[in-house]
Order: sequence, then structure tokens, then C-alpha cells
Amino acid sequence: MSKISYYTEEGMKKLKDELEHLERVERPRVSNDIAEARDKGDLSENAEYHAAKEEQSLLELKIAKLKEVVASARVIDESKLDTSKVLIRSTVKIKNTVNNMEFKYTLVADSETNIKEGKLSVNSPIGKGLLGKKVGDLAEIQVPSGIMKFEILEITRG
Repeated sequence: MSKISYYTEEGMKKLKDELEHLERVERPRVSNDIAEARDKGDLSENAEYHAAKEEQSLLELKIAKLKEVVASARVIDESKLDTSKVLIRSTVKIKNTVNNMEFKYTLVADSETNIKEGKLSVNSPIGKGLLGKKVGDLAEIQVPSGIMKFEILEITRG
């Protein structure tokens, strides 16, 4: 059974749009590439045909995985999120207790992760370490370089 992922309406729309594009645009294009390569003769030595078949396999795998994600995805109503503790879609301001640097992240589903935009996966080590914490709490998070300590300064809705 696949795990449930939570998305905003915008995030869910992006997932569905990508799936529709793969099914309605990419799938017919790849099928056409296979047909064109097949028309060129001997399939055993036809590199275009084998490349197109490989692309088709990868595309079908991607479509299947995306369908699974969409099927287990849930849209959350951000207006009803509790801001007393860190949850998915929370925007949390944290301070590294070693160097006093402050960071602000919004915790999101894996597919919405974008560090440049401050969107951190809830399944990342830091994301997991922040979940459930409240303002004033100290989160001790195991990362590859050791243990990082963050103080929770502020929690708002994403």
C-alpha cells in the first residue's frame, strides 16, 4: 500500500497536469516514434526502434508511478491547519543554536520540494525532526554531518 501524501490544491493540479501531459502528448509521440522506426526495416538491427521501445518503457513506468502518487494524494485545507505545532504545510522559522543562523522553511510533500523556494520535504531529516515541535522547542536532528540543534522561533500556515 502506498503512503498518503498531502498537497495543496495547486500542488495536486500540477501532478494531474503532468500526468495528463504524459498520457496525451508523450505517449502518442513515443508510439509514433516506434511506428516510424518499425517502418525502416529489420528490427533486430534498428537502433531507433530499440531506443523508442526503451523510452516507451520508461514513460509507462513514470506514468504508473505518477498515477500511484495521485491516487494516494490528499488535498489539505490550509485554513484549518493547527499553527501551535509544526505540521505539513507549516512555515517554520528556526535558528541553528550553534551559529545563530535563522532559516524559514515550508514543509511540503516530496514532489513539491524546492530548497531555493524554501520548500522542504516533510520526509527529509530536518523535516522529520521539526514535525510536531512547538515554538520554543529545541529540535535535535541527525544529519549526515552529525546532530544539528534548531530552536523553533515561529510557526505560521504555509
